[in-house]
Amino acid sequence: MRPASPRALQGAATEPGRALPPQMVVSRARQQPAMLCCMPGVAFVPALLVSWSSAAFITSYVIAVLAGHVEPLVPYISDTGTKPPESGIFGFMINISALLGVITMCIRYLLIEKQNESSHFIRSSCNVFSLCIGLMGCTGMGIVATFQELSVPSVHDIGALVAFGSGVVYITLQSIISYKSCPQWNTYLVCHIRMAISVISCIAFIPIFPVIVFASKISVTKIDWTPDEKDYTYHVVSAVCEWTVAFGFVFFFLTFIRDFQRVSLRISTEIHEDS
Repeated sequence: MRPASPRALQGAATEPGRALPPQMVVSRARQQPAMLCCMPGVAFVPALLVSWSSAAFITSYVIAVLAGHVEPLVPYISDTGTKPPESGIFGFMINISALLGVITMCIRYLLIEKQNESSHFIRSSCNVFSLCIGLMGCTGMGIVATFQELSVPSVHDIGALVAFGSGVVYITLQSIISYKSCPQWNTYLVCHIRMAISVISCIAFIPIFPVIVFASKISVTKIDWTPDEKDYTYHVVSAVCEWTVAFGFVFFFLTFIRDFQRVSLRISTEIHEDS
């Protein structure tokens, strides 16, 4: 498939006063101009999402440990962004990650729609449903970042449940869609990797769910844990699972980089003076 020429895109709308909608060009060729960090197409978007989200988790964790606010051994992610100064950094960076997630998912939706025009491998409603689930997850991330654990614990826990639950469903749906698009738009190796990440994330989400539900029903949020406590083992297991799911999302979006290298987005706007 050859990318459309700029003239063809500019001539797509000829009515005066109309702004042309965003145009997506999908190509198998790798002769796209570099846009950022020598990455062709819009591959920089998932790359930025992955790097920024990883930095958000690691930065807040390091600051919280150095300040003595949490124990170094696998605290809950939210515990690393509860007290200042790491709380401000955590909230700011996670909100940016949620925004980057929305942009990435929207581009992924447009990419699948464009590929589906010629291949017809899924129903359009499935693609829309997957996008809606993903946007719900990003909204949950925003809630987690804005309503922090010690401030409004019930709202924070609901946001975490939405973020993790919707995220797991989203990557599972995207894995299925990837298999549907094989072998024309994806390799089976990429599909296997995505499905493996989805399965691991789904399994790791199982211990997280009761923890979040239970935490939302109590008024006291526990941050400091010691090995001699009765529920310490379950705390460690659930915390490990939480980190596993979080970085499962990160590694899943990492697999989008190759797909996004074949994508170009162009926005054309025409402004006419009133006659």
